[in-house]
Amino acid sequence: MLDAPRHTARVELARRVPLWAWAIAVYLAVRAVGVGVLAVMTPEGETLLDQLTAWDGHWYLGIAEHGYTGHGEGTVDADGEPYPSAPFAFFPLLPSAMSIVATLGLPLDLAGIAVATAAGIVAAPALLRLAGHVDPRPTVGLLLVALTASAPMSSTLSMVYTEAPFLACACWALVGVVEHRWALAGTCTLLAGLTRSTAVVLIAVVVAAALWRTWRHRAGWAPLSAVVLAPLGLLGWWGTVHVWTGHTWQEIELRGWGVAWDWGADTWAWITRAVAGEAQPYHVLAVAVLLAAAVLAVAGARLPWPLALYGAGVVTLAVGSGGLPQITPRVLLAAAPVLLLPVAAGLAHRRPATIAAVTGVWIVGGSWYSAYALTVWPYAI
Repeated sequence: MLDAPRHTARVELARRVPLWAWAIAVYLAVRAVGVGVLAVMTPEGETLLDQLTAWDGHWYLGIAEHGYTGHGEGTVDADGEPYPSAPFAFFPLLPSAMSIVATLGLPLDLAGIAVATAAGIVAAPALLRLAGHVDPRPTVGLLLVALTASAPMSSTLSMVYTEAPFLACACWALVGVVEHRWALAGTCTLLAGLTRSTAVVLIAVVVAAALWRTWRHRAGWAPLSAVVLAPLGLLGWWGTVHVWTGHTWQEIELRGWGVAWDWGADTWAWITRAVAGEAQPYHVLAVAVLLAAAVLAVAGARLPWPLALYGAGVVTLAVGSGGLPQITPRVLLAAAPVLLLPVAAGLAHRRPATIAAVTGVWIVGGSWYSAYALTVWPYAI
């Protein structure tokens, strides 16, 4: 009986705090675990900040400080030859946001981390909303937030990388689609197109859903606003790249990083090496992530079709692109909200102790894998 008032107080607190605030709190707590694991695994002689600004982060920091043409001086292509157009492979939303935040007095590296953190905070309520359209139980939404925030390669959600901004844009765009809020869907997809090339999948989903809504339900002109808005960011950036450099964005990707669509040939070779035991541990783990994503994409077929199409589309893009197969787990992170939704719904049926145990193992495992990729694996993520 002595515990009854305390229990009542906890219940009353849970009722008073909005669910979206709980989602943000869960996201930040899980990301704190991920960053903590990364800090523990950071090698001697390096700092946590070094890890959070590694790889692509150096490019975004250079672009934010010097601009695209200024940072292009001294850059090289995949063969080590001078290639001043290389920075144009990176999309402009993140470095632009970093430059704006830096005007408040923050160093650029901390500004980049602040942008990523803020984007994750924006994404958390959208994850909750998406889950609610499949299963209205609050537990499902909060589990989806926790699972997504600790998915393989979730370390990039706290880094100077585009993962967190794209996650926010994609989740709110999908919310706009399932709630038939077409201005929201179109605007967020436009912003996603200024963030990274994975937006091509989101654009296809939003346009298809809007056209279907217009044709099937005689929904008038509102859905067509999304059809117009959705591709403007991606096409606008690609057009800008061509005007500035004289090359297409795809040509820059190919020369700079050897990345191009190859119908999965490079991915298949990568998988066969891992199965044959010729790969390093990271390869094996990454292949396991890819195979799990493929299974979850199939399992997600029962979701609302725009969500299922988005998940399958991102998996297809990750598998079909060649040149840097080791970054596949990071590409798949964009699909985590959809791929993990059936997992969250199924897990929510279990006992609280089971939910806590499984979620805890997932958070620790995902955080370790993400930190391993940064601190042990010697190549780009």
